[in-house]
Amino acid sequence: MTKENPFSYDDSDDSTGFLLWKTYNLWQREIRRSLKEFNLTHTQFAILASTHWLTIQRDEVTQVEVAENAKIDVMLTSNVIRALEKRALVIREAHSTDTRAKKVLLTPTGFEVLKKAVIKVEDFDRAFFSKLADAKTFNKELISLTD
Repeated sequence: MTKENPFSYDDSDDSTGFLLWKTYNLWQREIRRSLKEFNLTHTQFAILASTHWLTIQRDEVTQVEVAENAKIDVMLTSNVIRALEKRALVIREAHSTDTRAKKVLLTPTGFEVLKKAVIKVEDFDRAFFSKLADAKTFNKELISLTD
């Protein structure tokens, strides 16, 4: 076996992508643990949260808007919403102006589950990201990557 280094870095922690991947995996594991008591996957939580965020801003929220907001594939979003609908956490109804679209709404049960899950997730996020020197700048940098 050769010891030749094909990487442009001498240390794996110098690779931004690999470092992000390692950090994401640590963060993701704890988010999963936080959501376990609510029987929610992280994707389900993100879709519930995105649905509610958008509902605060407008009267009707479509599945496509939820997918765009969460940066999740439209088909995956549809499948997850269907699963959430079976659990009576969301409902889908005909959109008032777009006959091709379905609007998505949290049910009262869905909103109660979301409220409790948000507390756990935000508490964990605060603790996890408290190690950052400047979380606001970090958030701005992440936003620049998602635009």
